[in-house]
Amino acid sequence: MDRTPFDNNEIEEYAAQARAKWGDTKAYAEYAEKSKGRTAQEEKELAGELTAVFTQFGALREKADDSDEAVALVQKLQACITKHCYTCTLEILASLGQMYTEDDAFRRNIDKAGGEGTAAFVRRAIEAYCAAK
Repeated sequence: MDRTPFDNNEIEEYAAQARAKWGDTKAYAEYAEKSKGRTAQEEKELAGELTAVFTQFGALREKADDSDEAVALVQKLQACITKHCYTCTLEILASLGQMYTEDDAFRRNIDKAGGEGTAAFVRRAIEAYCAAK
């Protein structure tokens, strides 16, 4: 498993896609405010923090989607996104879970961090978590 954070070029591409798709939303405005003035090093650290969470998900991918460990990691992911990016509501979290498997670049990078099938496990864990709320 590769613990290398997402490639900086990919992060810039994701940012451009997000701006085009959600640029007029409250969540994007919050993201713009929170990321304003963030240094390249801080961006790298954030990417590393997210990669570490996906690596932890990878270690659990053989467990039940709604196991206590999976729930704790979903909460950790949601808290990380809320702290650094925007308020990660259940609706946003569920959408992210879908994106993690439907977007090839996200799936590839998440599976790179946690091993083959990690993105699918994250999506299922998020779905189970959101359904229980």
